[in-house]
Amino acid sequence: GIGFATSKEIVKRGPKNFVVLDRIEDQKAIAELRALNSKVTVTFYPYDVTVPVKETVKLLTTIFAKLKTVDLLINGAGILDDYQIERTIAINFTGLVNTTTAIMEFWDKRKGGPGGVIANICSVTGFNALYQVPVYSASKAAVVSFTSSLAKLAPITGVTAYSINPGITVTPLTHKFNSWLDVEPRVAELLSEHPRQTTEECGLNFVKAIEANQNGAIWKLDLGELVPVTWTKHWDSHI
Repeated sequence: GIGFATSKEIVKRGPKNFVVLDRIEDQKAIAELRALNSKVTVTFYPYDVTVPVKETVKLLTTIFAKLKTVDLLINGAGILDDYQIERTIAINFTGLVNTTTAIMEFWDKRKGGPGGVIANICSVTGFNALYQVPVYSASKAAVVSFTSSLAKLAPITGVTAYSINPGITVTPLTHKFNSWLDVEPRVAELLSEHPRQTTEECGLNFVKAIEANQNGAIWKLDLGELVPVTWTKHWDSHI
């Protein structure tokens, strides 16, 4: 999917280390990443984003001890299945918030940390819902909002953030999926009748967004284009 396509583009550009955290190790994918660039150390750790923050801190302690510095966290776990309400929220939103909270232990400048950068994979459905999957769309809207708050907190924490919002991309995720209460059994089929982008196009633009490294950016990655989104303010807390 988008994660693997982006991983390939990052590894091609030659960071010193590239760490993959996932529930299941895809040995073929890891081998492919290693073969792309022998100068990059690619490592895998099993990780389930739905574990408590304490568990994530433990895993990150191991990773930070080994690498010493981590510059970028990409939160990319996600499911698209509106039959699974709790699981959708647990993976797409709560897991992302908890992983971010855990890495703050190591990055937060108030704790003597060096700061860091977070790229959150959200979705265009977080701007305007794909209303046949309201649970998925709402989970993505939540992440867009959370990421914007993180960006505004950067002066306090030293951690910057931006959101990556892909449009409909040809991935296993969008091939077939369940609508909420079966309101539209043909939702995947109907979407496929409209223009979509490839994972490769999306991955290339994802890397461009990483290179731009713009705190608070809301990037739309749709139909092979990378476009910054201007958010409309309807309310202000004045604090």
